[in-house]
Formats: sequence, structure tokens, C-alpha cells
Amino acid sequence: MIPPAFDYVRPAGVEEAVGALASGGEDAKVLAGGQSLLPLLRLRLAFPRLVVDVGRIPGLRGVREEGGTLVVGALTTHHDVVADPLVRRHAGLLAAATAKVADPAVRHRGTLGGSLAHADPAGDLPAVALALEAELVAVGPHGRRSIPAREFFVDYLQTSLRPDELLVEIRLPKTDAADGWGFHYEKFSRVAQAWAMVGVAALVRRADGHIAEARIGLTNMGPTPVRATAVERALAGAGADGVARAAQSAAEGTRPSGDPSASPEYRAHLARVLTRRSVLAAAGMG
Repeated sequence: MIPPAFDYVRPAGVEEAVGALASGGEDAKVLAGGQSLLPLLRLRLAFPRLVVDVGRIPGLRGVREEGGTLVVGALTTHHDVVADPLVRRHAGLLAAATAKVADPAVRHRGTLGGSLAHADPAGDLPAVALALEAELVAVGPHGRRSIPAREFFVDYLQTSLRPDELLVEIRLPKTDAADGWGFHYEKFSRVAQAWAMVGVAALVRRADGHIAEARIGLTNMGPTPVRATAVERALAGAGADGVARAAQSAAEGTRPSGDPSASPEYRAHLARVLTRRSVLAAAGMG
């Protein structure tokens, strides 16, 4: 299908991009890697009057360290996230989940910031951002602001980004294996490379043979990604025998949808099964 007509600009820097977004208002859309926006345009599910192409703005790609924080540029491609040694060492959950995004062609074009800003609850990375307790940094006409991941996703395909703001970087607290952290990301799909019917991002810190802390992000269990807080509370101090009991709370407080792929009840069942498996794997108890 042919996309609707729109104006197109390619700003040379962040300030110029913010100005273009401010002038376009609600009718402007950001184009980064294009793997989220272009399908919406082709299907005529989005009707922007202005597309702001930020794909060539310098300084928004790459990974760096700042003390105990890992900083990932919003335009860093999925491929580069997976391959980056800093990500693999300090945010292994992000690397593992990103490696399961779509296919190699999409991973070479799609960007971390674009995926998070698209805010599809069936996408792999929003739930990972929740589990990693990421901070998302946006720049607007009045400067920079940092948005916790728990406040960033507000509804289906909606974030707390303002129309005149551009997501520029993602900040992640380091979760190193040397500090006891383990991770696992698992999703269930009907066919390979499809959207997750349900996915679980598990981040677990072990101490003295037990789980000292757990963070569980759920994919496609509501209109936004969800933290499985009931499971996290039940896992505190648990050993291997307590994981299955804790996982029974995985669907608590969620709002899974029903569609031809799965009923809400089946999604809840998948969440419990995948949570148990993911936590056991992350904790090295499986």
C-alpha cells in the first residue's frame, strides 16, 4: 500500500530536530531506523504531516561507560547493541533480548531508541528496559530530562515523550556477573521471528545460594510492558524450590489481551511457565 503524503526533513543536529518537532507538533513523527514507522505508514495506520529523519544526527550512536552506568545512544542499532562488548559485560540481558528481535535485516536497521519510543507492548525491548530500570533521556526546547522506564510507557504505542522531544540516550545501571547478577530472556511465538505471544525478561542477583533480588519484565501482558512485582517480592530469599511457587503470581495485576493467537487465560499461563523457566535460568538453578 502507498503511504499517505507527508513533508520530510533531515536535521543535521539535535537542536534542529527538536525545532522541527516543535513546529510539527502532534502531526510530526520521528524516523530513526524506520523498522517501526515505515510499516505503519505503508499500512496507513499513521498519518503524519511531517517526518523528521534523525538517522544521520552525529553523536547519538554508540555505547560508553559513566561510572556505574552504561549509556547507549538512541540511534545505536540492534546489531551494534548485540555486538558491543560493554553491553555484553554490563547489561547482558539487553544483549540477549536484542539478539532475538526480528531477523538480521531488521537488527541492522532498527535502533534501540526507536524500538523503545515505538512502545509496542509485544516488542522485546520495552520489558527489558523495565527490568534493567533504565533511564531514558530526552531533549526538548527546554533542555534535557531523564524519564524512568516505569514512567516512560503510558499506554498502547504511547510514551511520556512530548511531541517536541527527541529521545537521545538510554542509561542502564550496570548488572555485572561479578556482582552476582544473572539474566535470561525467553519468549513464545507461534512462528520464528514473529512478535512475542508472551515474553519474560528476568534479571536475578544471587547471594549465599539464594535469590537476593529479582526484576521481572513481561512482554505482551497488557497495553504496556509490565513489571511482575508480585513475583519479585515472592522471590526475595528464595531457593530453587521457591521459584515455581513465586512464578504462579506472574499474571497478577496484568491485563493480557485476547486475539486469534491466544486468549488472555492462555497468555497468563504462558507468563507463569516462562517466568519459572527464565528465573531458574537467570539464577543458575535450572
